[in-house]
Amino acid sequence: MNLVTFNGTLQDILLVYKYDNRVPLDTSHSGGINDFLGFQSNPILLSKSVRATEKGFENTRNEGGKCTMASSFVAYKKLIANGYKNNKLMFTGYPVVGHQGKMQTAGSYLYSSPIDITTTCAWDPRINGLFFYESTAIFPFTKVGDFIRDVKKLRDLAKPESMCGVDIYNGFLFRFIKASEAYLGQEKDSVVLDYNYYRASDALTPRLNQDIWEEIEQMAFFMYGANPHWAKNRNVAFLEVQKKYPKFNKFVAAKNELDPKNMFSSEWSDEILFVKQEGLIKGDGCALEGLCICSEDRHCSPSNGYFCKRGLVYKEARVCRFSSTSTS
Repeated sequence: MNLVTFNGTLQDILLVYKYDNRVPLDTSHSGGINDFLGFQSNPILLSKSVRATEKGFENTRNEGGKCTMASSFVAYKKLIANGYKNNKLMFTGYPVVGHQGKMQTAGSYLYSSPIDITTTCAWDPRINGLFFYESTAIFPFTKVGDFIRDVKKLRDLAKPESMCGVDIYNGFLFRFIKASEAYLGQEKDSVVLDYNYYRASDALTPRLNQDIWEEIEQMAFFMYGANPHWAKNRNVAFLEVQKKYPKFNKFVAAKNELDPKNMFSSEWSDEILFVKQEGLIKGDGCALEGLCICSEDRHCSPSNGYFCKRGLVYKEARVCRFSSTSTS
């Protein structure tokens, strides 16, 4: 049995804790489940409306609009406990108690009616709904505190409104994992950071506060040497990833032995496993999609006012920053 409690300060948008506790099987409950909001079927019109609203704020460079949008999303998630339900139907309050399999997994969209043409996953590409990046960095416990402090420095230098975008999704989500002996697993107990943020429909369209998210990305993976989640992230996160895993060569040897014909390999898997600096695509606008780290203005979008600049906190970072002139 799992018992979930909640403690946080959403009013000030500071920090939310979720505690998962095991309780005896005979604990009284009414069938608590985790129906995570992101894995529910959503009305198509709602998903399209959310995307159109955020896209409008992006196109008009309206930080205040994105912050208001984020505040409403956070308030709604608090109201519905982000999908936890006490009795399979609705959330009535904490704690939520239910069986392990129903509390640690989610995905009610899998059981939605196949004849319902009004709802679907919010990110279904057929409806032009949500479209976003998902970055996930894995830190050893000894490094994550300093990383958080540097992100807060960046927030203060750039202004807090520049980071509202992630709260339209899941904010900065931290979780904790145990060390693994797997060749491509984490050697130490680690902290995993997930954050989602707006992705333009056109690969050559820059984003509002693009430089902030690029600096956080480079700060995580290069300044602090975080490992990338293998199923998420943009190309740059996998740069020289081979050097981050002491058992990488053992993995390659096992792969070659067990799959000599590369049946389970693909262009995509080879790209993330073996990407090196010289393998990054260097073309006009390549940094906008994370295909490269900018070194020239053309790697950003100078025609839209985005130029390649140094990071504000991580000085080694090279990011695409909006400016009225290329020298400001």
